Amino acid sequence: MENGTDNILRSRNGAIPQMPGSDRGPDPGNEQQSNGGSHILSNGIIEADGVISKKMQLKRKAEHLKNDLLRQFDSQVSDLVDHLLEESSSLERSSVPAAFSPPMSDRERAKLGHFRPPHGEGKHFTNRRSLLDELFEVDHIRTIYHMFIALLILFILSTLVVDFIDEGRLVLDFDLLVYAFGQFPLVVCTWMCMFLSVFLVPYTLFHLWAQSQSGSYGHPRVSSLLLGSAFLLYQVLGLGLLPAYVVVTNSLPPASCFIIIIEQVRLMMKAHSFVRENVPKVLSWAKDKTSPGPAVPQVSQYLYFLFAPTLIYRDKYPRNPVTRWSYVASNFLQVLGCLCYAYYVFVRLCIPQFRSISLQFLDLRAMVLCVFNSILPGVLVLLLAFFAFLHCWLNAFAEMLRFADRMFYKDWWNSTSFANYYRTWNVVVHDWLYYYVYRDFLLISQKRFRLAAMLFVFTISAVVHEYILAVCFGFFYPVLFCLFMCFGMMFNFILHDRRKGPIWNVIMWTALFLGQGVIICLYSQEWYAQRYCPVKEPSFLEWVTPRSWSCQTGLRTD
Repeated sequence: MENGTDNILRSRNGAIPQMPGSDRGPDPGNEQQSNGGSHILSNGIIEADGVISKKMQLKRKAEHLKNDLLRQFDSQVSDLVDHLLEESSSLERSSVPAAFSPPMSDRERAKLGHFRPPHGEGKHFTNRRSLLDELFEVDHIRTIYHMFIALLILFILSTLVVDFIDEGRLVLDFDLLVYAFGQFPLVVCTWMCMFLSVFLVPYTLFHLWAQSQSGSYGHPRVSSLLLGSAFLLYQVLGLGLLPAYVVVTNSLPPASCFIIIIEQVRLMMKAHSFVRENVPKVLSWAKDKTSPGPAVPQVSQYLYFLFAPTLIYRDKYPRNPVTRWSYVASNFLQVLGCLCYAYYVFVRLCIPQFRSISLQFLDLRAMVLCVFNSILPGVLVLLLAFFAFLHCWLNAFAEMLRFADRMFYKDWWNSTSFANYYRTWNVVVHDWLYYYVYRDFLLISQKRFRLAAMLFVFTISAVVHEYILAVCFGFFYPVLFCLFMCFGMMFNFILHDRRKGPIWNVIMWTALFLGQGVIICLYSQEWYAQRYCPVKEPSFLEWVTPRSWSCQTGLRTD
């Protein structure tokens, strides 16, 4: 027995100690030897390698079984979710009326990866309807829409009745609209020149720069410097100064000015987005050179982007299968209705008030009354501008282009903070400011100056808004700039995202109403002061000094 045990122990370098009861002799009939060299003795002695090997095998089998079960579970859950989505889509297709966007097709849903930004960064486009289109399916919300239509009918009736009493006949005169949209052929020609230039110049410069990165046209750095300078020069002179020069020299009326200047700003933002999104792709190709040539978008892709209702460039966007021209016509008719609505708001609520107040002394009492009397027309103009442009106009173009992502705004009316209001009021512009101003500022500063980045965004937004108003109205009166930079910044920190509850929504609306009253009052006063008290010898100091501060006294003394 001792010799047999010693042999086993010596064969394993003494790894297995002698078990109790080993003084009995071995039973040759109970001893078995496996192919792996493991020995199982009648006294229960098991060799260590066999135990470890079996444990490892059992562990591997358990891991494989676990992975198989997880894969089967994931597959079943995915199938279940896909089935539920298909049922939801079919239900939506059967219940959504023709006035709203159809859901994404299966083929387009399979291509959804094309609409995701690289590496998960940037804006993600998907198929979704505008929020008002969904809310108008609810009868209670649609009743509010009907109330605004009824108010427009009352405005029209009151104007017709007053004109009939004063003139003795029905007066259907839209002289204000005719004046506001004057010199329209010049507006069309100017827009066509701007569009053709932004279609040809940025794309050509980018194509030349992309080809230069292959090294076939000389030094890439020199080409980048020259072509980049040419692009910046075009942005400043071609799209920046020339349209403004046309507006100022031809003294275009306000609405015509707004068309040209807003289109100018929109095209400049589009050109920047196109270059900003495609330059990293070309630089990545120049570094790796995994394909024969640089990734330059097609002309058709760039042309589609120039008309698409977004300021973020992508090679492809989610598309609806068909265009419903009845929906397009409905939205354009609603835009015309909003223009008529704004006309009657100014005719009935603004012009009579400011034509008389411009002949009075400017004191504190008159200013307070002016601001509070301007709240109602100011709020109506705000809501009309939102509905006409951000909903009807953008949805009409989205439908014509079969552009499926209709989230041009969010539920800004439910905001309990001005921070959320700024993010949800105009999603199209907010996305551009966030990705190309705020995030690029943090990228350059290595994420060290978030407060400075936010201040930079507010400054750019305030400057652009004030630039639009100054050029279109023909005078410099930085009311909106001060509201943006002072009260806007202050409310952004005071009424932040941690403010919840209905009371904060009431405070947000109160501040918004008051701000609209201040804007309508001060800009209207300055508009009439510029007409009643023209400057005989224009100078820079006279141009930057508000005329309404001194015009009333001069009129009263005359």
